[in-house]
Amino acid sequence: MNRILVIAEHDGKKLNPATAKAVSCALAIGGEIDIAVFAADAAAVAGSAAKLKGVKRVLNIERAENAHQLAAALAPQIAKLAKDYTHLLAPSTTFGKDVLPRAAALLGVQQVSDIMKVVDAHTFERPMYAGNAIVTVKAPAMPCIVATVRTASWQACSEDGHAEITAAGTDAAIPQHTRFVELKADVSGRPDLQSAARVVSGGRGVGSKENFAVIYKFADKLGAAVGASRAAVDAGFVPNDLQVGQTGKIIAPELYVAVGISGAIQHLTGIKDARTIVAINKDPDAPIFQVADIGLVGDLFQILPELEQELDKL
Repeated sequence: MNRILVIAEHDGKKLNPATAKAVSCALAIGGEIDIAVFAADAAAVAGSAAKLKGVKRVLNIERAENAHQLAAALAPQIAKLAKDYTHLLAPSTTFGKDVLPRAAALLGVQQVSDIMKVVDAHTFERPMYAGNAIVTVKAPAMPCIVATVRTASWQACSEDGHAEITAAGTDAAIPQHTRFVELKADVSGRPDLQSAARVVSGGRGVGSKENFAVIYKFADKLGAAVGASRAAVDAGFVPNDLQVGQTGKIIAPELYVAVGISGAIQHLTGIKDARTIVAINKDPDAPIFQVADIGLVGDLFQILPELEQELDKL
């Protein structure tokens, strides 16, 4: 029987929605599913994790060193726990990409990255060449299959579970060569870009950092997160944590609005799993229109205010 351990991603207070998508992948593999919550105080996060469908147990691993999600501190503990499991999963987010390769190295196994489909318990589909090709890989069973889950390819599992919450721990030694200094994060009332149901992104066509205010305003009308193309980030219009694409965030919102974005293949890689794509661009030959469900050709500075007026009527 498969025993699957999912590593919870959280900020110390709330469970990241990406964890529910990793659990969906675990359900597709089939077997007994546990979630490990590493924290200094895991109570709140564990309570949320226990509600995820299909989870049997939530393991609270509370140590002072787990107050911050440092890969150097978590990986040795994860590797110790994983020896009792057939599969070790984490979301393919910045967190998962940082932590899981270290755990895989300690276990002496190769990692499978970005699982987008489960064929069977040892066989998976994952993207390559910026998503232009899908490869089927078969992982050896022993000692443990370590994999990250492409969150854009999975829907979050439901929250009608009632898992057992239990204290756990390991005798893993924590390296002292890495320490937490500080965390800087923009304070915004907008949804998180990577998990938002609606996203409005601006590109080079917006023209300047000051002009990006029209993107923020329109996003707020929709209750959407704000993103950007690499060209807009490189031009200094917005910070790089808003970048969407192959070298930025891979997202799968219900609605994606691309404003002034031409549609380079690197950007399309990051949005190909979006349910509905709306493109606004003055160039009728822009590549973005080839993938858009709805396309508007025209001046974004004229179209966005008109759309806002229509939204005000609703």
